[in-house]
Amino acid sequence: MKNIEEFNKKEDSNKKADFKRKKNYKKKQDSSVKEDLGNIIEGRNAVVEALKKDRTIENILINSSSVGHSLNIIYALAKEKKIVIKEVDKQKLNSISETGNHQGVIAIVNSYEYSSVEEILNYAAEKGEKPFIIILDEIEDPHNFGSIIRTAEIVGVHGIIIPKRRNVAVTPTVHRTSVGAVEHMKIAKVTNINATIDDLKEKGIWIYGADINGEAYCHETNMDGSIALVIGSEGRGISRLTLKKCDVLVKIPMVGKINSLNASVAGGILMYEVLRQKLNSGKK
Repeated sequence: MKNIEEFNKKEDSNKKADFKRKKNYKKKQDSSVKEDLGNIIEGRNAVVEALKKDRTIENILINSSSVGHSLNIIYALAKEKKIVIKEVDKQKLNSISETGNHQGVIAIVNSYEYSSVEEILNYAAEKGEKPFIIILDEIEDPHNFGSIIRTAEIVGVHGIIIPKRRNVAVTPTVHRTSVGAVEHMKIAKVTNINATIDDLKEKGIWIYGADINGEAYCHETNMDGSIALVIGSEGRGISRLTLKKCDVLVKIPMVGKINSLNASVAGGILMYEVLRQKLNSGKK
């Protein structure tokens, strides 16, 4: 009897070990499948913008049961650019999706190509406009980053500068949240934000920092020249050293009981104030 119990225990132990091996192997398989797919862009509008921008797209996966006008546009643009469309079921898209909100469309693309700070400045010069740059100081939420990119593109920002460390990169969630605006925005990654600010100052660009304890309200501050607007992280705001580098600290009027805004909302208000001033002065 004792031998039978020991045998059963051994069998159970072997089964558990075998199950664990299979589970780990499956995880490894799933991981390798995602890696092979490369970078992805999710959502109908984001994919449409990627197609319009001539982004290098390997292929597009579309839910075979999805319908809609935006899908017709995707089919037409893909056909025009000779990009392969693969119709798959929803489960396949769900397994690939990183945002959980693919809207029945995922494009497999090459890695996002970052710009240099010099390219941002050259872009402003080519347009005959004074540089309007956004500097993000440790923005970690991809939804905030995507929203900032979307607003920045709409108001005519020439480029966005982010640090290589402690800042969210251009991810599928950023693509999705920006509704494709990331395809029209130059984004530069730099090793040292403070050193970059010094370089911008030498080129005659004024640095404005968004800070709750700012010296003046944004609508009372002249911001229609060559400027870079620094927006800090969601919780900590602009870091102490970067704060000292700013030429002017501006604040947003607030009269309610809550005295803080998230990064994308604060950034949006300030960007539109800059645009308003440029339009009023006829410099945009």
